[in-house]
Amino acid sequence: MNFTRWSARFPGTQRRAAARSEHAAAQAKRGEGSVPAARGAVGHSASGPDGCPADPTVRGTGSAPGAGCASAAADGTGIPAPSLDELSVRDVLDRLPALVALVHGPEHRVAYVNDAYTAGFGTRAPGAPAHLALPELGDLGLLPLLDQVQRSGKPRTAKNRTAPGGTSSYTVTCTPIEFPKTKADADTTQAHAHTGAGAEGEPEAHTGTGVLIHLADVTDHAEAAERLRASERRQREAAVTLQRSLLPQELEQPDDLRVAATYQPGGTEAAVGGDWYDVITLGAGRTALVIGDVMGRGVRAAAVMGQLRTAVRAYARLDLPPHEVLQLLDGLAAEIDASQIATCVYAVHDPNEGLLAYASAGHLPILVRDEDGTVRRAADPTGPPLGTGGWLHTSGTIALGPGSTAVLYTDGLVERRGEDIDEGVAALERALSGAQGAPAVICDRLMRALGVDADHDDDVAVMVLQQPARTGADAELFHNAALELLGGIEAAPRARAFAQGVLASWRFPVELCDLGVLAASELVANSLQHGTPPMRLRLRRTDRRLIIEVTDGDDHLPRRRRAEPADETGRGISIVATIASAWGSRRTPGGGKAVWCEFALPDKAP
Repeated sequence: MNFTRWSARFPGTQRRAAARSEHAAAQAKRGEGSVPAARGAVGHSASGPDGCPADPTVRGTGSAPGAGCASAAADGTGIPAPSLDELSVRDVLDRLPALVALVHGPEHRVAYVNDAYTAGFGTRAPGAPAHLALPELGDLGLLPLLDQVQRSGKPRTAKNRTAPGGTSSYTVTCTPIEFPKTKADADTTQAHAHTGAGAEGEPEAHTGTGVLIHLADVTDHAEAAERLRASERRQREAAVTLQRSLLPQELEQPDDLRVAATYQPGGTEAAVGGDWYDVITLGAGRTALVIGDVMGRGVRAAAVMGQLRTAVRAYARLDLPPHEVLQLLDGLAAEIDASQIATCVYAVHDPNEGLLAYASAGHLPILVRDEDGTVRRAADPTGPPLGTGGWLHTSGTIALGPGSTAVLYTDGLVERRGEDIDEGVAALERALSGAQGAPAVICDRLMRALGVDADHDDDVAVMVLQQPARTGADAELFHNAALELLGGIEAAPRARAFAQGVLASWRFPVELCDLGVLAASELVANSLQHGTPPMRLRLRRTDRRLIIEVTDGDDHLPRRRRAEPADETGRGISIVATIASAWGSRRTPGGGKAVWCEFALPDKAP
């Protein structure tokens, strides 16, 4: 096959060469009969020392003014620049470091491969179809691309195609070309048109179309990109590991609530966020529940989240009202990083009151589903996010009776691009109204109902808590009894008698009854001496503990101190702390305080 006969030029190059030949012939004919000396004289008088016309108005035959001088003087050497039209296409392609192949016809028969292609894939015989002679194109998935290019007449590019064995990667550009037809090609085409040649079983006429395949080796680039992706994966895995390690590995399970939570980081292409949650038992049957979201992504957001979660646990131990906890967190968040904004809702469940007291710092509302399926939103108050400063947070309450379910969540569950977030919260309400089962089951159902899967583009944290409606034998494990204390010298004996009768009716062992009566007596005596009316003694039994609590109208919290041998008072709290499993005190919302202690029940207690 004579490559130079039909491929010595790109399309249009041969036409320009023919035009130059005709132009030169015309000049030669016009020059016949002229006097060489005259032509030389004119040239001498009109040229400068560098061979260019001294007068720009002097024109050479068929030339623009200074046409030759511009190219000759462009680099200051006086040597005319070569024309691209004089270069051989084959010489250019042979010297390219990229792999180049040329195919023609509907079967993409091989017309040419350059030296780089041969070095990369071996010698290829011309004339054979590409699917046989160029199997590597099939492995790279390029054969359908060749068909598209030939049909559309438009170039196509395929990026980062991996060669067989995965050792090299190429970006491939396929460009349609038109071969110049020779006289023999034209005669053959005309003969086929007259004789009907080209039917089935006969050779086709030369179509004159082909595809130039250019493979640029991007192996280094692909490897660098893969290293970058691997580094990003490692960083994301580190952030996810950090965040999961900072979240509670196992939720505390209060006596009066059933709690489950789930956390799912964003999809593999998303950096991990700062969503978090926690459950903290406060004593006396009360439980703190918290969920929050640190704005931003990556290890920094996870680290800030961990600091806030640790601070919440510390502040919760003070047994403060929810709004005071958020007030402390607000100042801490500004100290940690003023540029990191976080939302948070902190709630406290009190089984004695059947209420969920809460405060919100820019977080989404708590949802509560009653036993009949009605869903309620926790109303205001909601303050600005943590870290903004200058805001006095306030607390609110929402009823959480037997059979009720509450849901705390982060914005990743309900926020979608192009939708108002209220629409997402409404969708969550609809999903919650029909969700039944244990808290862990409800978590999964809500995630599915809101379309959260492994490819979700945002972190999601969900916490579900239930106040179970107990009946039958289960209800027998939970009892409450209370006595109003009117004061006076008869208050202490009445309190001891009341405690003795109640604990005996609950069929506690004698030893536990005696300890309970002693603790009740000391707490009541402390309240009578240091507190103010109204005063109340409350006894509460759960399936795991006995709780004794005394409330009064004075808000000064007691503290444990060492009594000297000569002191007649000051030993009551020390006695309670010694005999009980735990004790504590807190201020009550309406003013006053509550002092409590707990006794762990024996495993075989009825």
